Amino acid sequence: MLTIYPKETPIPLLHSYLQGVIAPRPIALASTIDLNGNVNLSPFSFFNVFGTNPATLIFSPNRRVRDGSTKHTLQNVIEHDEVVINMVDYAMVEQMSLSSCEYQKGVNEFQKAGFTETASVRVRPPRVAESKAAFECKVKQVIEMGQEGGAANLVICEVVAAHFSEDILDQNNKIDQTKTDWVARLGGDWYCRASGNALFEVPKPNSHRGVGVDAVPLAIKNANFLTNNELGRLGNHHALPNPQAVLAFKTQNSEADFMVLTKELLRAGHVEQAWLALLNTNIVSS
Repeated sequence: MLTIYPKETPIPLLHSYLQGVIAPRPIALASTIDLNGNVNLSPFSFFNVFGTNPATLIFSPNRRVRDGSTKHTLQNVIEHDEVVINMVDYAMVEQMSLSSCEYQKGVNEFQKAGFTETASVRVRPPRVAESKAAFECKVKQVIEMGQEGGAANLVICEVVAAHFSEDILDQNNKIDQTKTDWVARLGGDWYCRASGNALFEVPKPNSHRGVGVDAVPLAIKNANFLTNNELGRLGNHHALPNPQAVLAFKTQNSEADFMVLTKELLRAGHVEQAWLALLNTNIVSS
């Protein structure tokens, strides 16, 4: 395994490692204004949600790696403590990329990228009409982490209004993930798309404690026929089956290959039945 030490690694190289593996990162397409009312629009992938009460988003317009200079977005939020964070989906990814060009101060990236300005409700910076979700924010604090190239500037934002396009909502006005098409940043010129077959669900142990992977018989784990994810799915189940249920399952499936059946049941999401099959494998019974 390659091991590096940040203080001993050139900043551009460290930057590439961090961006390449701390991924995918959601993209904050941030619209701001300066004291003269000039509009700026720029994307940032050092971004996420950090709280719900109050609703808190944080993004970081880092100092430029090459020379330590600051970006117009940072200058704007210091001058005027408001920002709109527009989310980015696949239909607008090329325009978003274009807005990252380093145009001169005062140039409106909405116009350069071909986006449509729409008035916000609670703040002065405009929203991106093409964005499927946008958050109007008050900037609560800017934390400067350094003055050298690559140094972070954490812009801590409180959401004061949020907008969601109706075509990403279900009948209950909740976000329907199957209707979204978000993109996220990887390293270099790479992105990923969260839609279609890329989406999957993992049940959370919200209402119960899972029995744990340590409940899986050691002989099974040593046999290495289950993947780590399959072991995790078994460990997430809330209870082990009783011996009577295990025996009844064996009687009902006397011709089955229980190792194969275990994996098939896990793939189908039938974890309780997968446990019954697992405990009837030759590995356990021998």
